[in-house]
Amino acid sequence: MAKKYNISIGFKLITLMSLLITLSLGGIIYFATYYFRDDNEKRAEEVTLDRAELIALQIRTDFKSIIENSTLLLEKSLLLKTKTEISDTDLLFIAQLADENSPAITQQLLNDTALLTMDATMVSPDSIVSAEIDAIKGGFNTETKVFNGSLYFKRPVIGIITPHVTEEPGRASSILLIFISMNRFLEAVKTQTIYQSFIVNGTGELIAHHDPELVTAKANFMNMPLVSTMIESTIDFGKKAFKDEEGNSFIGSFKKTGFSDIGVVTYVDESTAFAAVKNLQERNILLTIIVINIAIIFLFIFSRTLTKPVKALSAAANKIKNGEFDIQLKPTTRDEIGYLTESFGEMALGLSEREKLKNALGKFANPEIAEQALKGEIQLGGERKHAAIFFSDIRNFTSISEKLEPEEVVEFLNEYMSLMVNCVNKTHGMVDKFIGDAIMALWGVPFSHGNDLQNSIDCALLMRNELIKFNKNRGGDKKPIIKIGCGINVGPMVAGQIGSDEKMEYTVIGDTVNLASRIESLNKPFGTDILISEDAYTMVKDRYLTVPMRQILVKGKEKAQQIYAVLSHKDDPNGIKSIEELRNVLDITEVQISDSDFPVENEQKFEILNNNHKDSKSHEKLFNKKDVLYEILD
Repeated sequence: MAKKYNISIGFKLITLMSLLITLSLGGIIYFATYYFRDDNEKRAEEVTLDRAELIALQIRTDFKSIIENSTLLLEKSLLLKTKTEISDTDLLFIAQLADENSPAITQQLLNDTALLTMDATMVSPDSIVSAEIDAIKGGFNTETKVFNGSLYFKRPVIGIITPHVTEEPGRASSILLIFISMNRFLEAVKTQTIYQSFIVNGTGELIAHHDPELVTAKANFMNMPLVSTMIESTIDFGKKAFKDEEGNSFIGSFKKTGFSDIGVVTYVDESTAFAAVKNLQERNILLTIIVINIAIIFLFIFSRTLTKPVKALSAAANKIKNGEFDIQLKPTTRDEIGYLTESFGEMALGLSEREKLKNALGKFANPEIAEQALKGEIQLGGERKHAAIFFSDIRNFTSISEKLEPEEVVEFLNEYMSLMVNCVNKTHGMVDKFIGDAIMALWGVPFSHGNDLQNSIDCALLMRNELIKFNKNRGGDKKPIIKIGCGINVGPMVAGQIGSDEKMEYTVIGDTVNLASRIESLNKPFGTDILISEDAYTMVKDRYLTVPMRQILVKGKEKAQQIYAVLSHKDDPNGIKSIEELRNVLDITEVQISDSDFPVENEQKFEILNNNHKDSKSHEKLFNKKDVLYEILD
């Protein structure tokens, strides 16, 4: 009796698809939001740092200019022995102080016009000296101090103490006390966007801020994490995410000006900076809900077209289970289910006459692979291998074959292939397949001999020697001289059975294989016969004499690939020693890419492109080779 199942296919389909859609869209939303937020955070950090650096540069220049102008004005007044008018409306007060032990003002200039315009009254200069005695003593020690002088004017004012006359290193005989309006500095930190900036000194005392009330109150920001980090830091810039006392999150950066101990802090509220991220997330969630609801309705309708024929197939399968092969099934749909229903009926009629098992080893074309499979030493699915891959190709094969009869082409190929395959076998390689006139061979698959890359290069060198012998008695249209190109790469690849249930082929696939094929096709433009990849060169550079060719940028790869031509074994006294000798030995006259064609200093690029590609750059040269995209670099 057939077992009954309480969960229908339709329910499973709706549930599974809804779950997949939810997970897919949820994953997309999560990663899109995550990376968008990450980009916004990096952008916010860059903007805060750039703004802090810009303000720091500006105020450092302003402070130096103020000190220079003040010094000139005071010295002019001393020289002329008369009061010099201060033309700078922001410069309020300049005084010279002497006597470190008992500092006293010896000369002063007061900008009455500026004070009147500001509607500000200055506290007694002597009182200021008494209040700022510590900073003044620091000035006699050749230290430049910047402090908030707003309390002395009841307006936003900055005070500067700097050495004036230095008689010996580290000691000043006189110093300058300067007060300047904060106008230009307030303009620098004025908030025009979502980013806010302010200036503090080494004690956390606020020097300039977009809020004048905080400046006048002489606020101290030492408790702000970003300010304390700046003061404690040994470097002059940095960035930090922090929270205020109310738990609000901020992104900020600081930059020390290099003038005295003051620095610039710029920050932005995360809720403001990431408002676009939040809006994107909310829209995506709403879109997901809409898509899921539409999908459920669609799947509910669609599932009903599946369940009815599937139930009929289930009943027929139960009959076959009981040995009843005479069943009548009529397709009700013109899709895969309908085709399955028709095929199911045909299967029932011929089921008793068909073989249930087939010899899997009959699907192997290579005896070595079949032997390994019999021993259970090869995975019938796919396995990762580190091996050497080899491609070779006959140059101008199309033009050669056009001059021969079909029978002559086959005879010529069989003779040539026999020599080349013998070279592969001698070096413990395995011919994977013949692709027209091309040969694809492997070393290290299905098992390694320990020196697979060397064996593959030795095979290519052996092929070169065999081909030289082969060409000695050849010439003319019926016996053309054969020239080949070989490409070798080494690296990871997937080895396994590729094909169908009727026909399988053991082969390898992967990026390593693709690159080897593309390297092989470069022999003609480079004027060589054996090219290897940079990875292969790194492993055998001490064993073989090679010549670096142009770098290539292969389609699908970001990093340029350095290609090397193999000349000979380094320990072979009779081996080829130069690329010119190689071309002479092999009679290679057609070289499309050479050093003389394209000097390094021109820094030109060359591409091997499709026929339909058009490029207006006059310094580029185009080659068409098997619709494969390369970019050959200097």
